[in-house]
Formats: sequence, structure tokens, C-alpha cells
Amino acid sequence: MDILLDTHALLWYLQNSQKLSRQAAETIEDTSNTLWFSIASLWEISIKLGLGKLSLQNSFSDLGRVLQQLQIEILSITFSDTERYLHLPLHHRDPFDRILVAQAMNRSLVLMSRDPAFEAYDIQRLWSS
Repeated sequence: MDILLDTHALLWYLQNSQKLSRQAAETIEDTSNTLWFSIASLWEISIKLGLGKLSLQNSFSDLGRVLQQLQIEILSITFSDTERYLHLPLHHRDPFDRILVAQAMNRSLVLMSRDPAFEAYDIQRLWSS
């Protein structure tokens, strides 16, 4: 399965948080899956770190190495993604989440997220409590 991780899914996995569902953790650890993490999520993390709204156990610069170790590919934003974003209905107001929807749609990726607002879009969302 090709899976795009929402920002909180990756952070909760790295923090071994109880907020991450068991199914989500098992899916991340299943090496038969291809995992993606959007550059938009990295941007979101860096913004929140800069504003003091987020802290990481390690430094932000270590995150690239951690993504490599977990074999998680960084997903770039393409012109096609921004075009899709432009035409998305406003079911979700968060711009970072909306670009994830566009990326998932354009690449037929399953979006791993706890956020039920994604279900208003024509994508598959993966999460179980």
C-alpha cells in the first residue's frame, strides 16, 4: 500500500504516543508498504517549531536522517498538486491538510490521519482507534 502520513501520524509514531492507533503503528512498521511524508508537513513542523508551538525529542535536522532510516520518502509539491488544491472544495480549511489531500488524490495515496474531515474528500483515509 502507498501511504501518505499526516504530520501528527509521523510525530506520534516517533514519540511512541498512545494517540497513535495500533493499526497505524503496525502499518508504518509494515515494510511491504511504501511510506511518504510531504514536504508541506516538514514545512508545517518547522513553522510550529519556530513559533514554539511544537517540540521534538531530537533536532529538526535529525528528522531527515530518521525519515531515511524508516524508509519514508519525502513527497515534493508539484504544479499539478497546486492546481488540484485550487479546485478542492473547502471541506477542510487547513492549508497543510488541503495540500495533503491534493497530493493523495494526484498519486492515489492512502492518507494516514486521525482527522475525520478528510472523509469529505474522494480519498481513502486510514486510521483505527
